[in-house]
Amino acid sequence: MDKQLGKEYPKEARIQFLKDNCDKIEKKTYMRKFSPDELRQKKDQLAETSISISEIEDEKKELLSDIKQRLSPLKDDKKQLLTDIKHKAEEVKDECYKFIEGDDVGYYNSEGDLIEQRPAYPDEKQGTIFQISRTGTEN
Repeated sequence: MDKQLGKEYPKEARIQFLKDNCDKIEKKTYMRKFSPDELRQKKDQLAETSISISEIEDEKKELLSDIKQRLSPLKDDKKQLLTDIKHKAEEVKDECYKFIEGDDVGYYNSEGDLIEQRPAYPDEKQGTIFQISRTGTEN
């Protein structure tokens, strides 16, 4: 088969020639080769599109960074609230007051509430002048 048919005719006449001489007309999908000018134009479009994409992605990174900075403290608050709800209490750092009474040690917060009680260690069982004056007896 010939590589080209009807090239000697202008476009409309070529189409009529092809219609008149073909066996059947069918719809088909195929790849048409670009001319050097069309190819150069496509490459220029690709460069412009790539630049636009890069600019938009940089803008996206800045926006995501801003959103992340705004979201971070909220996530920290949420985490703390979930922990507080889970334990039904909150963690407090405060000066606590240790009292030794006999074989027990108690810690009280500044509100006067007992926050911890445990058995006294052997070195804590030694009597001090303050313990003697509180209980009126010596260990």
